[in-house]
Amino acid sequence: MKKLYCFDFDGTITYKDTMFMYLKFYDPAKFRLQFLKHVPLFILLKLKLAETEKVKKSFIGSILKGQPKEKIEKKAQEFFEHNYPKIVRENAIDFINNIDRNNTQSLLVTASLDIWAKPFADALEMQLVSTRAEFKNGVFTGNFIGKNCNGKEKLNRIKEQIDNSKYDKIIAFGDTSGDKYMLKWANEGHYQFFH
Repeated sequence: MKKLYCFDFDGTITYKDTMFMYLKFYDPAKFRLQFLKHVPLFILLKLKLAETEKVKKSFIGSILKGQPKEKIEKKAQEFFEHNYPKIVRENAIDFINNIDRNNTQSLLVTASLDIWAKPFADALEMQLVSTRAEFKNGVFTGNFIGKNCNGKEKLNRIKEQIDNSKYDKIIAFGDTSGDKYMLKWANEGHYQFFH
């Protein structure tokens, strides 16, 4: 029996949202300053008066734009080593470790950027499906390649990734409205399963 597991990352298998954690880890002083500057945008976001993708791009870009890829990746590895496994839910790790790897594919599907999600995906032995950071000449442009990997986009990207492979069963795990398309599409959709 061929199975596909799709795990959302932030909040589903971690306790916290890793975006703020990573950006703060990267440059605490700049993070504080930019966070304060972005408060009005965060409020508009909460009120659904701003686009998530734009606010996210603006905030991430305000800290990482123009930074060398090498430094960003080195910091991502340090961030991972500093936080793994303590920010990951124990029951999620147990569940993932007990997946029979034969005839199974596991995806880590996240709106987080590949920059800091990749080391976690590698540690969990999953293929990463995420928002992709754009680099030009080894420097982060502040842009994404394609769309923010959330909502409908999550499902589109999963389908791209599996490329019409046939699975007998698709099992998905999520914890927010951004996961609803993925959860509905799966044969088994689990909401806040590890909470």
